[in-house]
Amino acid sequence: MNEQREPRPRVAIVFGGRNSEHAVSLLGAGSVLSVIDRSKYDVVPVGIAQDGRWVLAPGDQRFAIEATVDESGTALALPSGEASLVALSPGSIPVELGAVDVVFPVLHGPFGEDGTIQGLLEMAGVRYVGSGVLASAVGMDKAYMKAVLGAAGLPIGEYVVIRDRDWRLDRDRVLKEVHELGLPVFVKPARAGSSQGISKASSPEELEAAVELAREHDPKVLVEAAIPGREVECAVLESLDDAPPRASRPGEVRVRDDHEFYDFTAKYTEGHIDLDIPAGIPEEAAEELRAMAVRAFEALGCEGLARVDFFYTPDGRVVLNEINTMPGFTSTSVAPQLWAATGLPYAGLVDHLIQLALRRPPGLR
Repeated sequence: MNEQREPRPRVAIVFGGRNSEHAVSLLGAGSVLSVIDRSKYDVVPVGIAQDGRWVLAPGDQRFAIEATVDESGTALALPSGEASLVALSPGSIPVELGAVDVVFPVLHGPFGEDGTIQGLLEMAGVRYVGSGVLASAVGMDKAYMKAVLGAAGLPIGEYVVIRDRDWRLDRDRVLKEVHELGLPVFVKPARAGSSQGISKASSPEELEAAVELAREHDPKVLVEAAIPGREVECAVLESLDDAPPRASRPGEVRVRDDHEFYDFTAKYTEGHIDLDIPAGIPEEAAEELRAMAVRAFEALGCEGLARVDFFYTPDGRVVLNEINTMPGFTSTSVAPQLWAATGLPYAGLVDHLIQLALRRPPGLR
């Protein structure tokens, strides 16, 4: 008599999204789908097109994603003739997907990493990979993120928040506040990622242009005082038992000479950065940085994973720049590389995150 096999957990890999990080999401999902253990999980790829449609692809197919990463984004690529439209218009949610045990949202930026899809899944009582609604929302909004991290006693740089109404109606006051930071400054959309819309301003004329560029991505803008130092990043991962989250070995990002800072092209085009693991900083500073990364993770109430970015200054200080609750997730992205160098290869990281989600109860925690 044949033994009946236990059904495999059904995992929906959700990717794409309605924002400028659509292409980055496609690349991450392609990496996840290439390594996920299909003998262990029943895999269902679900794409969100840039017009808001949800698209379901056959779960038994090796899903092919082609994406050209540039700042204009890309269209959703699905196997020709094989995909079925789950929803025909924006504003709908999937109706043909069926029950799933876990959703793995390989989504970045607004409407994906900011608590919106997390709230949808919480309402539906569906487990998912990564941080919950509040941590995702705070992690996405750099102004609130810095307020929370600063309140937790973590060292952060000086910054000014420019809100839409203030920029339109009280620009002189806003510019005066920014000039008090000193030039140069870095100007960022408050709720965007992958260095989209970020620029460095070294003069009053560049400052206004930089704010307008950031406002193309988000009416709320963050201006940060420039912090001299080396860019060091650390990944944090929740444990499968009740142990505290653990931090990876830190890595130093070195941008090559053709880039003034770690911008979108440097992040997603080969040959523009070097990643040194471990970072070339003193061991004492590395341990301080790892401890700060875990403190930041817990201050926001993160779950699953995060990447925490720092500056190591010439006078030996560690300054926290930001936390990313769903970092770039290709096999060559920084966070997966940090974990690979710490002893957890990419396929194992994917499995670890799914197992965390399966063990996490839906609802309030």
